[in-house]
Amino acid sequence: MNLNIHDPEKYRVYEKGFFPLLKKHNGDFITYDDSPLVLEGPEPSVKGRVILFSFPSEEDADNWWNDPEYQTLSENRRAGTTTLLQRVKGMPPRK
Repeated sequence: MNLNIHDPEKYRVYEKGFFPLLKKHNGDFITYDDSPLVLEGPEPSVKGRVILFSFPSEEDADNWWNDPEYQTLSENRRAGTTTLLQRVKGMPPRK
């Protein structure tokens, strides 16, 4: 996920609710970086914070995304950021 935060208050609401919902769907937070460095290629369309998290299965990821509670919470992210959110297949779950 790439975020450009333009309303920190709205984003803070999202951030506080994000972790319990991630855990609810077996997700693991990996890391975030507020200053990612582009080494090659064009700058990303959304600059700012990069967040990495994983799920043990595509089903868990889909359940998280489709959870009505998450969708309600994500309205705060949408209001407070410009976001590029992608799902990448094939990363093994963290142990």
